[in-house]
Amino acid sequence: MAEKSYTYETAGVSIAAGNALVKAIGPLVKATARPGADAEIGGFGGFFDPKAAGYKDPLLVAANDGVGTKVKLAIDHDRHDRIGEDLVAMCVNDLIVQGAEPLFFLDYFATGKLENGVAERVVAGIAEGCKIAGCALIGGETAEMPGMYAAGDYDLAGFCVGAVERGEQLTGDKVAAGDVLLGLASSGVHSNGYSLVRRLAADKGWKLDRPALFDPDRLLIDHLIEPTRIYVKSLLPVIRSGRIHALAHITGGGLLENVPRVLPEGLHARIDADAWAQPRLMAFLQAQGNIEPEEMARTFNCGIGMVLAVSADDVPGLIAELQAAGETVHVIGAIEPGQRGCTVQGSDEAWSARAAWEAVHLA
Repeated sequence: MAEKSYTYETAGVSIAAGNALVKAIGPLVKATARPGADAEIGGFGGFFDPKAAGYKDPLLVAANDGVGTKVKLAIDHDRHDRIGEDLVAMCVNDLIVQGAEPLFFLDYFATGKLENGVAERVVAGIAEGCKIAGCALIGGETAEMPGMYAAGDYDLAGFCVGAVERGEQLTGDKVAAGDVLLGLASSGVHSNGYSLVRRLAADKGWKLDRPALFDPDRLLIDHLIEPTRIYVKSLLPVIRSGRIHALAHITGGGLLENVPRVLPEGLHARIDADAWAQPRLMAFLQAQGNIEPEEMARTFNCGIGMVLAVSADDVPGLIAELQAAGETVHVIGAIEPGQRGCTVQGSDEAWSARAAWEAVHLA
């Protein structure tokens, strides 16, 4: 009897499936082309020409991120189509707070067994996110690793590079006492806090495929899986106008820990939680989990996905421009002298909390 001949497919890796995926996503990738990149895939690396993108003396800014356990929610409920938008959003929103325009994006998709139908849907979402952000998807990696993941599971990572002309980057050094804080509304939970969301869903027996208790016209899963809002195109023009002193992307750590990251020593952010209506989804999460106010403000975005520090004189014009660009804008607080940190409080003390930057990050 002849000895068995092993192949890579015997071990669970299909080269043919990988090649078929590359061919299938080619048009999706090409649709993200922009000046500086032709968005073709298949080489060992992707080229980008900053000069062709209009930059004279650019500083490059890089960011990478994932989607966290929101991926598991997408997997368990067959909601693969837009999870890629989250991946892009988490990276490009981190670049825009530096004043950088996202230029190109690369993704990493890892799974135990490649299911092209699923992978294509995920990459389609990544490509859509890139189009929304105005950056090119110039490459990526698909890893099929038997034994590393449970059946049907996958994980995502994203990498983005942006550019800003030298001297125009946002570093927080322009922030001053008296600056006003504007908050741009989030689209939902975004991509942080999902381990807690999923724990609540399991412990409370939520029926995610049924209408939400707070919104009978929409399924609860649709509220929870709503992609992270991408703020790039609405913010880039006002950044380039020179009127933004600092930006804070509200991700893990919430308002309490992200706003102080852009403050100089000796300045404190005071936020009034009564300045905007807590979204019904956030109120639902807080009630279902009996979550303490400080925990809410440190875990979730509480309805604010991006915070801008601006001069009081510029507030009316900026609000008008951002609203015209499709953003919902709230005046949520101000910068004052004090220990670097952030205080979030409301008239009923329900949101009162304080986080000293030094205690959290420099201890």
